[in-house]
Amino acid sequence: MVELRPYPFGALVTRMFRELIERQSIFDLPERSFWLGSPGKDLSVRFHGHRASTPLGPAAGPQSQMAQNLVLSWLGGSRILELKTVQVDDELTIPRPCIDMQTVGYNIEWSQELSLSQSLEEYVKGAMLIEMLLASGCLDIAVEDADTIFDMSVGYDLAGIQSDRVQAFITGMLDCTEVVDRLREEIPDEYAAFRYLDYPTRLSDTLTLSTFHGCPPDEIERIIEFLLETRGLHCIVKLNPMLLGPERTRHILHDVLGYSDLTVPDSAFVGDTTWDQAVDFVGRLGTKADALGLGFGVKFTNTLIVTNHRDFFPSSEKQMYLSGPPLHVLAMQLVADFRREFGDCYPISFSAGIDRHNFADATALGLVPITVCSDLLKPGGYARQIRYLTALERRMDREGAASVTDLAQDRMQRTRNYCAGLLTDPRYHKRANSKLPKKIGSQLDLFDCVTCDICIPVCPNDANFRLELAPLDVTIHKLSRDGDAWKLTEAGRLVMEEQHQLANFADFCNDCGNCDVFCPEDGGPYLVKPRFFGSLADWQRFASLDGFYLEDQTRIHGRFAGAAYTLIAERGIRHYIGSDFDIEIAVGSEPITERVSGTANGEVDLTFLHILEWIREALDTGPTYPALLID
Repeated sequence: MVELRPYPFGALVTRMFRELIERQSIFDLPERSFWLGSPGKDLSVRFHGHRASTPLGPAAGPQSQMAQNLVLSWLGGSRILELKTVQVDDELTIPRPCIDMQTVGYNIEWSQELSLSQSLEEYVKGAMLIEMLLASGCLDIAVEDADTIFDMSVGYDLAGIQSDRVQAFITGMLDCTEVVDRLREEIPDEYAAFRYLDYPTRLSDTLTLSTFHGCPPDEIERIIEFLLETRGLHCIVKLNPMLLGPERTRHILHDVLGYSDLTVPDSAFVGDTTWDQAVDFVGRLGTKADALGLGFGVKFTNTLIVTNHRDFFPSSEKQMYLSGPPLHVLAMQLVADFRREFGDCYPISFSAGIDRHNFADATALGLVPITVCSDLLKPGGYARQIRYLTALERRMDREGAASVTDLAQDRMQRTRNYCAGLLTDPRYHKRANSKLPKKIGSQLDLFDCVTCDICIPVCPNDANFRLELAPLDVTIHKLSRDGDAWKLTEAGRLVMEEQHQLANFADFCNDCGNCDVFCPEDGGPYLVKPRFFGSLADWQRFASLDGFYLEDQTRIHGRFAGAAYTLIAERGIRHYIGSDFDIEIAVGSEPITERVSGTANGEVDLTFLHILEWIREALDTGPTYPALLID
């Protein structure tokens, strides 16, 4: 299994600008899917007193963990970026695969996969890349459409949050000067002018608290008190759908929506905050925050614990977390309950089953921010965001609203009507959310597939990419020693028909499995397609995984079925090395047996030489994936 590795800042800068010029895309998101404003309309909102140009954002999940994730979310129109939740235990081993979007959405991940220091640096890198894009003039975007808020998210208990390491992370978010200055020096000379930009160093002073299911309500209250009083942070507390109670939760899920196959275990409610307890601490914390001149609000909701009844996740995982359409209905019932209790006293952040069909509805309720995860894991990925904002513009046109503020008038009545209507809306019923992604019955292979490109945008980390390779049709041979001479044995043909190939960049891949869900062929692109590593050290470190590393334009390493090979293309010579051979083949028209020198213990299969040379030439001479060329 691989793991996420942050990529050098300079390499990200180079790729971002070169790709925009050469391919009219950034991190594989096409320029046509960038949101660059809504002329004549004001989509801006206020969040803890700060202005954001839209209410949209990624939830604290896979779309907000690494620098390229943040840039992609921002390009799609997100302006309140809820960063991936961090915690003191930053050496987690998360089972794989961990994301199942076959129907409504399930996952078994719940925290960051990077260290705390890496997380801080990734968030700063993402913010700096966005600032570079704005300063470059490459995007035709008005200043008022670029206002962005970074909202940190931490968990999961008071002891962890008070620890020195989490406190150091929060301190770094409040003042990231040291990280910014260090990263300035990594900006390539080609883009040296960007070293002198006035990058924001107070990256965030807002925080959304995520707690474990079952976290005692008094501990939740003490955590927020600590963050308000000690760190002076504006705070949101994310609450759980268990606030509905077991009977109401199961009634809506089973009887109303038809998800009778889902079991919410009794243990999910044991020790979790009750509605009355939440009402009590919200009132006290709201009063405290107001006295301190700080913002306080709530977020609905966390995911819902259900029993793992499917065969997608490892059998060791007894529970999984539900998201998507059914969670939208459950979470909105809590929004309605909260407003009946508190009116419009406290801001409400929302994340549960948001898509282009309901984003405008949620905006009209005055929810800020409205964050999304599951829908962005479907085909189209980050490109789906622009349709949310287009739908919001159409809604504003229909209602004659020039701004989101105008649209969100009478939000109390809107909340009652909308949340009641969800209970009978067929869009959220199991019947409407049971169709599996299409499979065509063929097996995915290392090269050549249906080249539908679906796997590229469904990866939240941009790990899958296109690779242009010339069609290949050659006779393959095996070489062996015959006394002092070489013997050549024909062993079939090597045929690659597709010029357009798909590959995987290992540093950005965490084996989440989402590309497997939507690939029409069986096998999983993240497991089967050519895997490229960003450094020789990583290629050697993950020796159990097949894959490639292009060391430079002349040297490429490859591993096939666990066996490692190296090809060095020198002038007129191909130096080919394996575990039991080291040979050189001169370039020429004479029989290959007359052009070979070196040693071999047994037969040398030249199949892999052809593949390595084929890939090396493509990456050397054609448009390529710039990250592959950086060690």
